[in-house]
Amino acid sequence: MNRVGIVIVSHSPKVAEGAADMVRQMVGDEVPLAWCGGDPGGNLGTSVEHILGAIDKAWSDAGVAILVDLGGAETNSEMAVEMLPAERQGKVVVCNAPIVEGAVIAATEASGGSSLDIVRRTAEELSPQ
Repeated sequence: MNRVGIVIVSHSPKVAEGAADMVRQMVGDEVPLAWCGGDPGGNLGTSVEHILGAIDKAWSDAGVAILVDLGGAETNSEMAVEMLPAERQGKVVVCNAPIVEGAVIAATEASGGSSLDIVRRTAEELSPQ
């Protein structure tokens, strides 16, 4: 069964890695998972190139949900999606959800075989209105 992949994008590589570790410990290895964080110089920031690599690593024909921590991560994630081949663009969404809780609940939904739309909507239910 193809499961929706999860990508975690943070300005901090340690935050991204920690959130991914939490997902793995709670959900296991059934869900494609990748993370990236920091700029190319190792400082706080994000990199479109690293996000593209994470999307490739977590790729699933069921789609990929991206969880981000701050505005720059969201902007760079959206740019990365726009740079994907046309046939992949519609299968990747950036979720408006808390990065840790959103990643865990998104991965939990994905592990059960939920669609990309349900994974996104479930993660976004955690956002304050």
